[in-house]
Amino acid sequence: MLSPLLFSVLAPLAGSLVLAAGTPNVLIYTATTGFRHDSIPTAVQALQAQAERANVNFTHTEDGTRFNDEELATYDGVVFLSTTGDVLNKRQLAAFQSWLNKGGNFVGIHAATACLMETDFYVREIGAVFDYHPEFQMATIDVIGPSHPSTDHLPKAWNVHDEIYNFQSDPRKLGAVVILSADMSSYVDFPQDPIQGTPHPTAWIQERGAGVEEGGTAGRSFYTSLGHANETWQSDDFINHILGGISWVLDSTTTRAFNASGLVGAMYVEPTPDSDSEKEASPTGEGMGQAVATEDGPEGYVLLL
Repeated sequence: MLSPLLFSVLAPLAGSLVLAAGTPNVLIYTATTGFRHDSIPTAVQALQAQAERANVNFTHTEDGTRFNDEELATYDGVVFLSTTGDVLNKRQLAAFQSWLNKGGNFVGIHAATACLMETDFYVREIGAVFDYHPEFQMATIDVIGPSHPSTDHLPKAWNVHDEIYNFQSDPRKLGAVVILSADMSSYVDFPQDPIQGTPHPTAWIQERGAGVEEGGTAGRSFYTSLGHANETWQSDDFINHILGGISWVLDSTTTRAFNASGLVGAMYVEPTPDSDSEKEASPTGEGMGQAVATEDGPEGYVLLL
């Protein structure tokens, strides 16, 4: 059965959203100390524009000091969007590890595999480390593996104009399930390096993020290597690929948005008969909790407007 969050992602109009017990808080992190993608502002804007439809409170930051126990405790998910280099110090990494141990959910997009490449728990959580890519070109991406909200809307052979990443290891060795693979005959890459395994992984999921320490509560992890160019972030297919990944990790029920016993995340709101009837009686959504998108705001709890 689909969760309320997944229903909200698939709802065509904001007025028809089905609210979950809480509205999840998601931190989008875009700090870079290496190569910086000029598509980052476009990507952030594209995600924030979908906040209400996706029923998510998005907060965007490039400030690593936000990675502390107190602030991270308010987030159900963290998205590393084309982050590169060592973007967190030791204290911030310790807080991030602690948050993952408490059930936090992780999403990595594009260059996030070229980030914190010497940090073992991060590499395990994201699944692999970037190796190289051929030139930006057209390629065919195959939808494989189980049905998944990030790929169910895509054609079985999806033609994209993007960078096709190669990786230094096979994410399947950490238990990841590959859901998109690159058709290596559809683009030019010399030499074609099989080190990441076959079929060539392009996007994958972890039901239990491998970056969690023993004894911790593992949330979910989703990674896609696509997302290089501004034009990519203007594609409905791609945006729905990302939103599907975000909805899937948040649907882990390891955080407070959907689990009153969760240790991190937005405050759980117990549904009541009155609130349910109000929701059904109000086609405009008046009186309902509404998702918001902010830049560097606190947004620790569900905002009722």
